[in-house]
Amino acid sequence: METLIPTINRLQEVFLTVGAEIVQLPQIVVVGSQSSGKSSVLESLVGRDFLPRGSGIVTRRPLVLQLVNVAPPQERLKTENGVKAEEWGTFLHCKNQIFADFQEIRQEIEAETERSSGDNKGISPEPIYLKIFSPKVLNLTLVDLPGITKVPVGDQPEDIEAQVQEMILSFISNPNSLILAVSPANSDLATSDALKLAREVDPDGRRTLLVISKLDLMDAGTDALEVLLGRVIPVRLGIIGVVNRSQHDINTQKSLEDSMRDEQAFLQRHYPSLVSRAGSRYLAKTLSRLLMHHIRDCLPDLKTRVTVLSSQYQARLNSYGQPVEDHSATLLQIVTKFASDYCNTIEGTARHIQTSELCGGARICYIFHETFGRTLQSIDPLGGLTDLDILTAIRNATGPRPALFVPEVSFELLVKRQIKRLEEPSMRCVELVHEELQRIIQHCSSFSTQELLRFPKLHDSIVEVVTGLLRKRLPITNEMVHNLVAIELAYINTKHPDFTDAAQVSASVNSQQAEALDGGKRWKNEKVAEEKAPATGFGSPSKGQAINLLDTAVPVSRKLSAREQRDCEVIQRLIKCYFLIVRKSIQDSVPKTVMHFLVNYVKEHLQSELVGQLYKQPLLQELLIESQDTAQQRTEVAQMLEALKKANNIISEIRETHLW
Repeated sequence: METLIPTINRLQEVFLTVGAEIVQLPQIVVVGSQSSGKSSVLESLVGRDFLPRGSGIVTRRPLVLQLVNVAPPQERLKTENGVKAEEWGTFLHCKNQIFADFQEIRQEIEAETERSSGDNKGISPEPIYLKIFSPKVLNLTLVDLPGITKVPVGDQPEDIEAQVQEMILSFISNPNSLILAVSPANSDLATSDALKLAREVDPDGRRTLLVISKLDLMDAGTDALEVLLGRVIPVRLGIIGVVNRSQHDINTQKSLEDSMRDEQAFLQRHYPSLVSRAGSRYLAKTLSRLLMHHIRDCLPDLKTRVTVLSSQYQARLNSYGQPVEDHSATLLQIVTKFASDYCNTIEGTARHIQTSELCGGARICYIFHETFGRTLQSIDPLGGLTDLDILTAIRNATGPRPALFVPEVSFELLVKRQIKRLEEPSMRCVELVHEELQRIIQHCSSFSTQELLRFPKLHDSIVEVVTGLLRKRLPITNEMVHNLVAIELAYINTKHPDFTDAAQVSASVNSQQAEALDGGKRWKNEKVAEEKAPATGFGSPSKGQAINLLDTAVPVSRKLSAREQRDCEVIQRLIKCYFLIVRKSIQDSVPKTVMHFLVNYVKEHLQSELVGQLYKQPLLQELLIESQDTAQQRTEVAQMLEALKKANNIISEIRETHLW
C-alpha cells in the first residue's frame, strides 16, 4: 500500500502535462480561516520553513504540495536528479530547476503568487505545484488553500469572501478528496468556518479530519480535552490537536525539531491521556494512513473513469481525422463519401437516420403520395364551372345554327379548362422535392460526413456544386412536368378505353328524366315555350333595338329548361369522367418525371460532377485547408489521450494484492 500515494502523484503529474485534471484524484485539501495556523501545520508535516509568512492573507493561490519520501544520501545508490542535498524541492512551472535552499522555495512561491495575483493581496484560482523530496517526510499529497476571510484588503474585490469560499468548494466538492479542517483552539468550534464548509459537501463527515491548532494559546484554566475527545462536535475521521510555533519562535528561527520536542512536552503536561494521539508526528502518520486507505477505496472507480475517458477521447480523435498528407486521395475520399451518403439518404440506407422528422427519400415519398396526391384528390372536376358557363360554351360552339346535339367542341373547351388546373400543384410538387434535395446537403454535412467539417472551403465548395447541379436540373424538370399537362391539353382522346361514350351518357340522362308527356309532345312544348320566351339573356334582341351581343350581360342565374338541364348534365358527366382519367395519369406521371429528370439524375451524376468541378490540382491545397480550431483540437485531444493511456498503465502497475 506504500506505493499508492506515489502512484497518485505520478497520475497528477501525467495530467498536469496536458494542462487539465479531468480525473478527480484523491488528495488532502487543507481548509481553515485566515491565520488559523494552516501554514504552520503544513510546515510541521514537512519539517522545514518554506511557506510565505506575514500578516493578513498570505496564501493567495492554491498550493498543491506533493511530499515524496526518499532515502538518506548515504543510503542512495546514486544521486537523484543529480542532487546531493538531503532535501530539495521542484516546481512544475520551473522546468528542470531544483531548489535545495528552502528560502529560495519560499521566494519562488511569493514571486509566482505575485505574477498571477498581483502584489496587493489579490487571489487567483490557478494552483502552484510544488514537490518536496526528503527522507524525513511521509508520502502525502496536500492542497493548501487561501484562508477564509471576511473583509477585503488591498486591491481585493468586495466579494472576496464569496470568491475564497467558491475556490475552496471547488476543491473539497471532489468526492475523492479528504478534507483537513484546521480550527484554532482559542476560538469557538461551533462557529468554525472550516467545519461549516466541510459539512456542506460532506454532511456525513466521511471525508473530514479536524485539526485543533494553537493548543498552547488557550486561556488559563481552560483546555480542549472535551473538543479533542469529540464530545463537542464529533468528527468521524478524528480530531487531532497540535501546537504551532509562535511568532517569537519564528522570529528567533527556532528549528522545527526543537518545536516538535516542545510540542510533545506540552502535550505530556496538559493532555497526558492523548499524547499518543496528538501532535504533528501523529498527524502526519494519520494523514498518510487515511490517504492510502482512501486511495485504495477510490482506485476501482478511478480505473473505470480513466478507461471510459480513453474511449471517449479516442472517438473524438477519430472524428478529427489524420493530418492531410495525400491531398488528391483525401479529396477523392471525402467527395466519394459525401456522394455516397447523399444517395444513401435518398435511398433510406444512411447510417444516421433521424427519428424526429422525415428526411431524404422518405420525405420525397411523402411529397409524392401525401402532399401531391391529396392535393390532386381535393380538386373538384367541376370546380369553377356553373351551368351558365356550360350553356354559354354549348351555344358558342354551335354558331348561328341551333344545335340538335351537344357539340363536342364545347366539351373539349371546358375539359381543357379543368385540366389546366392540374398544372399548378404539379409544379409545386417539383419545387417541394427540389427543396428536400437541398436539405439533404445540410443533413449529410452535419451527420454523415463529419470529416468534411474539418475543411470549411471544401464544405462550401461541395454545397455550391450540388446546389448548382440541382439548380441546373430544376428548369428541365419543370419543363417536362409542364409538358405533361400540355400533352393532355393537346389531344382530348374521347376514344380512351376508360372514357364513357357520349351516347351512353346522353341515354343515361334521358332515362333519368321521367316525365308524364311522351317524347314528341315534350319536344314540341319546349319549342313553343322557347318561342314565347322574352328575348333576353341568350335570346335574340328585341325588334327595333341595335344591341351589341358582346356587351349583353349574362344572367347570373335563371331557371333552366329541361333540355338545358339535360345538356348540362351530359357535359358535366363527360367532363368529370375525362378529368378523372387525366388526373390519374398526372398523379402517376409527375412523380415518375421528377424522379427521372431530377432525383435519379442527381444521384447518378453527383459524384462525377463533384470530381469534375473540384478535383483540380490548383484547387487541392486551397480546398483542404483545415479550420483554425481543428488542428489545435486534434493536438490537444491526442495529448489528452496519451496522458490517459499513461495513467491507465500506471494504475495497471498496481497489483490487486498490493491493495490489502
